[in-house]
Amino acid sequence: MERSSGILLAISSLPSKYGIGSLGEEAKSFIDFLVKAKQSYWQILPVGPTSYGDSPYQCPSAYAGNPYFIDLDNLVKEGLLDASDLEGLSWGDDPERVDYGLQYTQKHPLLEKAAKRGIEKNDEGFVRFRAENHWLSDYCLYMALKKHFEMKPWTEWPEDIRTRKPHALDLFRDELAYDIEIIAYIQYLFFRQWDAVKRYAHEKHIKIIGDLPIYVALDSADVWAEKEFFQIDELGVPKKVAGVPPDYFNEDGQLWGNPLYDYDRMKQDGFGWWIRRIGGCTRLYDVIRIDHFRGIESYWAVPYGEKTAKKGEWVKGPGMDLIGALTGWFKDIEFIAEDLGYPTEEVQKLLEDSGFPGMKVIEFAFDGTEKNMDVPHRHIRHSVCYTGTHDNAPVLGWKESAPKEFTDRAKKYLGLNEEEGFAWGMIRAGMSSVSDLFIAQLQDYLELGNEARMNTPGVVGKNWQWRMKKGCLSDKLAEKISEATELYGRSVK
Repeated sequence: MERSSGILLAISSLPSKYGIGSLGEEAKSFIDFLVKAKQSYWQILPVGPTSYGDSPYQCPSAYAGNPYFIDLDNLVKEGLLDASDLEGLSWGDDPERVDYGLQYTQKHPLLEKAAKRGIEKNDEGFVRFRAENHWLSDYCLYMALKKHFEMKPWTEWPEDIRTRKPHALDLFRDELAYDIEIIAYIQYLFFRQWDAVKRYAHEKHIKIIGDLPIYVALDSADVWAEKEFFQIDELGVPKKVAGVPPDYFNEDGQLWGNPLYDYDRMKQDGFGWWIRRIGGCTRLYDVIRIDHFRGIESYWAVPYGEKTAKKGEWVKGPGMDLIGALTGWFKDIEFIAEDLGYPTEEVQKLLEDSGFPGMKVIEFAFDGTEKNMDVPHRHIRHSVCYTGTHDNAPVLGWKESAPKEFTDRAKKYLGLNEEEGFAWGMIRAGMSSVSDLFIAQLQDYLELGNEARMNTPGVVGKNWQWRMKKGCLSDKLAEKISEATELYGRSVK
């Protein structure tokens, strides 16, 4: 990577009159803002469909796009909806929060209506889309079955379809053919709009960084369709599940509950499952950030049925066998390793062997521990520096909630002062870092606090909801960011 910078902002956090950010004009306006601010990257969160807990890291598919992000105004322009279809609908009372319940009840009927009209037009692009996406058939059948079985997880479906008996698959494909086609067309709408936004970004010389959750949800088309690649039995009961052990922040650890991979089985076919998955990501992103990279070296396995992550154990992961397969196959895609937490010698060696840049987080730099590698004077060029990630509070939120000795140390180390402002002083630390790439949350540039926090790990509810107000991206703010970008040599010519 060249010395450069970018901004972290979820698609859902874009302003919109329909309750959630979308792939419409506001997405293009944000790209224009990035250009004015002399940024080179837009980092986003996973764009898959959300389900329980509204988390983009627990999706029913590793490939599908989130229907909530489909821009409704564009559908009106295309004649797939009437303007009157959008009148009289409530999308929530707070323009700074996403109401996912309303998204579910209000948007799906609109998208189904648009899909029905689109199908009637016999669009050749839709025919090609269905033929070119290997994952679509299983995903659409899976989602149609979810609807048919009152949204129950696939592990609670009748045994013949739960275990994918051929006669059951044929039966339900016929019975649910209408729903399957509607779901497929909605995906076509998402990817058509996504491609337009990505093209616009590339025209403006902006690259998109996307997040790759290391695990997939148990209740997903991926696990249901390819059980042999996971540590589960034929009926979907896991042997052990994913999480992280207890640490300074959580005495119980974090019990994620995702099924663990059967890496021995995956290795037998050259990690084809992973190659297909990364191939899907390359359709979306220019750079892929591998979430929980340390899980590729060793992963925390918790016996199924445990209520906390305390009783897990470290199990050796695939390491360079997997990394080598991916880098050998995808020579033109860039990767970032989210190597935060448990910095063992083995993880450090895997990072070095992979050649991927790791991460440095300014908010982690001031705990006073010896050899803290997040302290700016210990940064290295081949890395990505963040003020904080989506799992951290915005800088001003961190200022209020972090131990006082941490914030006092930050003030002393960085020479923070009221005139510059705490948030901009932390941004200065990242901008001036030797790390090749610097990323800040938009919330930090807007000087927002905990009210704008995107996610609090280990907490269910009230996450993934923050949205920025329309009109807050001023030319004055873009100029201020561009000045800092140029001052610290991050403006790519």
